[in-house]
Amino acid sequence: MSQNNIKKIVLTGGPCAGKTTALVKIIEHFTSRGFKVFTIPEVPTMFQQAGMDYLTKNRNLFYEGEKATLEIQLALEDKFMTMAEQCDEPSVIVCDRGAMDISAYMDSATWDSITHAVGTSTDELRENRYDAVLHLVSAADGAEKFYTTANNPERHEGIAQARQLDKRIIEVWTGHPHLRVINNHENFDNKLNRVIKEISDVLGIPQPIVAERKYIVELKGEPENVVSSDIVQTYLVADPGVETRLRQRSWNGQNVYVLTTRRRNTNNEQIETERQITKNLYDSLLQQADPYRRTIHKHRMSFIWKGQYFELDKFIKPSNGLMILETKGVADNETVNFPPFIKVLKDITGQTNYYNYNIALRK
Repeated sequence: MSQNNIKKIVLTGGPCAGKTTALVKIIEHFTSRGFKVFTIPEVPTMFQQAGMDYLTKNRNLFYEGEKATLEIQLALEDKFMTMAEQCDEPSVIVCDRGAMDISAYMDSATWDSITHAVGTSTDELRENRYDAVLHLVSAADGAEKFYTTANNPERHEGIAQARQLDKRIIEVWTGHPHLRVINNHENFDNKLNRVIKEISDVLGIPQPIVAERKYIVELKGEPENVVSSDIVQTYLVADPGVETRLRQRSWNGQNVYVLTTRRRNTNNEQIETERQITKNLYDSLLQQADPYRRTIHKHRMSFIWKGQYFELDKFIKPSNGLMILETKGVADNETVNFPPFIKVLKDITGQTNYYNYNIALRK
């Protein structure tokens, strides 16, 4: 089997997010569907159990320990990829945390020094190494009654620290073209089902689209702990029934370019595929822009509030000033936890005229 057919997925999140339970569910679900599932253990936990103290005041020990953690992380992934290439059945590699998680526990200068010493870079590790990154929100944010340190002897975070760590991990992975944040739910099974659904998408197994809820809103205050980015979205000429879009996402002076295609298969199931592309290919594909649709420019603020992940888009053009709040994966019988700095003006869930594809349509 060629390496291109093997998907490598990171399962990450804040403390007490349900990763251990999710890994068991992933193995059972996809093994029963004919996949060989490899799981790579959480390397920092292995190091802690072997005597490494990541809270040490000894800077040299900290540096060498973190450098070794990254080296072993990458070596394990590479060795399991080699093993997966020998399998006759389709294979998937699931990493209990990935390389960028390591960067969440140090300053950027130390991280840059370590990646340079190992012969890699943030861009390579975040944007090119993994097919998907699934972030499970910590129970410390919105599901506090389930937050515990009892099931992991290496865990010592309080609730406030766990929430901050949750947001920090999302920040270090921001820029990956297939980063998905999995909400907390009143029913934990809903969280696990969303994980299965997202991995199924990556593996090309048709799944119903996760319900998204959308609202026209006003901003009544300053959102906290947001990741801000600017998005330029261009729709391309495509076959009937197919939606193809180019997206440039910019934040902190960095750009990521993604090509996304949506189509329905013979069973009328909607299939979405996306892949990161180079700046040169992005510029080339712009020549195929749909003349009947305008380019969308919007500013996005992403944040977690009470265990739910939100994306707040402020449109610059077209529809200057329009603000749409979106959250995915909220079950039908669950309420949306709107933050106090958001005023909901209108529920537009399922209203097709507010889809980006239709907002872009030239009137």
